[in-house]
Amino acid sequence: MQTLKSLIFKPTPEEQKSKCNALLRSNARKLDRDIANLKTLESKTKALILSSSKRATKNPSAPNKQALLETRTFARELLRIRKQSARLLTSKAQLASVQMQVNEAFSVRKIEGSLKASTGIMRDVNSLTKLPELTGTMQELSRELMKAGVIEEMVGDMLPDESLMEDEDEEAESEIDKVLGEVLKDRMPKEKVPEAVIPTAPQVDEEDEEETEEMLDQMRGRLEALRS
Repeated sequence: MQTLKSLIFKPTPEEQKSKCNALLRSNARKLDRDIANLKTLESKTKALILSSSKRATKNPSAPNKQALLETRTFARELLRIRKQSARLLTSKAQLASVQMQVNEAFSVRKIEGSLKASTGIMRDVNSLTKLPELTGTMQELSRELMKAGVIEEMVGDMLPDESLMEDEDEEAESEIDKVLGEVLKDRMPKEKVPEAVIPTAPQVDEEDEEETEEMLDQMRGRLEALRS
């Protein structure tokens, strides 16, 4: 009966507002989960940095070059995790702003009996639609807001931003050093290993190397899952 009614009659402003708010809350919960997952991943990556650094400096007279390389690799992953987390926190604040503006627009409609399209909401929604984590639900929200007249139709602007889906450019060595200094403090390895050179250290256990690669693959997989 409700489905038949919705086909015959247009939804009321209150129903439109309720649906838009439900979509916004759904997006906010998704961001909260992703931010929490990144926090966990950040803690694990810090632990891996400490572990590989300890192995690298176990014998000061003969530093483990493979472990030194792993330490910097984990630091690079930590930088990427933090950048992703910062992006999601910014998006969460933007989402809260959209919800406030949408509720305000419906309140004005209730008082004045009409609704004017808001360029501010349209700009914020368009920006959030390009975020890979929210693309699907933000497109649905865009359609609902267009039906309600809160925003105008956005043609060709609702595709995810490819730059957000690709890996960031290689982080500067100075950024990696800064992260290592923060995590390791006075235990910072003195020797650096350029990543262009693949070190050959006979004392490295092949099983340890395989475990490290597996951990890196898992971390990158989780980070990629949060983006897709």
